[in-house]
Amino acid sequence: MNFQVTVLKILVSYPDGFAVMADLKRDMALLATSGRDWADRTKRLAAHVPDLDIFSQKLVERLNGGWRITAKGRVILDFMEGRSRRPGPLTQEAPCKSTAPSVSIPRLPEQSASRRSLRLQRRRAARERGAGRT
Repeated sequence: MNFQVTVLKILVSYPDGFAVMADLKRDMALLATSGRDWADRTKRLAAHVPDLDIFSQKLVERLNGGWRITAKGRVILDFMEGRSRRPGPLTQEAPCKSTAPSVSIPRLPEQSASRRSLRLQRRRAARERGAGRT
């Protein structure tokens, strides 16, 4: 299983692309034990971006006890899944003016209200557990 691709896939499934560490670990464990299909799929996706590094390339940011996928992370994930022609530069370069159109990030399909509500409840509960430890 490719850890970095799995993190991107998990984060993109959460509202606002943010998940607390407890949710990430739980989802990661579930996928890691789901069988060969997931491992093969992440390996195929990772082959599209061989030098993938989700933190140094700023595809994922660390926030408030969790991680959030960035707009750049969504674009790279779309590229890996074949929804986009090219990912754009992955290296950290100085900003320059370009005549090329900017890449627009497609909106995610709406999740059902009950599923979204359940995830928000889990996030709140995780924050409360984390606040009680300090």
